[in-house]
Amino acid sequence: MLVDLTSFRKAIDSLDRGLARAEAAPDDEELRDGAIQLFEDTYELAWKSLKRVLETISASPDEIDFLSFRDLIRLGAEKGFLDDPSAWLGFREERNISSHTYDESKAAEVYRAALDFASEARALFVRLEARLR
Repeated sequence: MLVDLTSFRKAIDSLDRGLARAEAAPDDEELRDGAIQLFEDTYELAWKSLKRVLETISASPDEIDFLSFRDLIRLGAEKGFLDDPSAWLGFREERNISSHTYDESKAAEVYRAALDFASEARALFVRLEARLR
């Protein structure tokens, strides 16, 4: 199975740009909200890319489909793709918060998570890409 990480790379690049713009204008809620949306999109591509690569390198790719999200993240850490699985589970919680409710304090919380997530996403991309070479 060929895994194309182009969309994931582009999402990370967009997230980096969005966060930089939001950081440059901290009072602009629309830029912050845009960065949060980019975080949500990039997070989805991140774990789906991880899953596809795990399927590619697994002796039993079908077994990956039956893993819980938590087990998928743990396996990603075991295989050396993720340094801190608990951080990735936390990012998922933040992503879910942003999708289901909106208030100013939660938006600020999710935005802070997005700032932390950006470097984690970039590290994951680099490791996935290296594994596919």
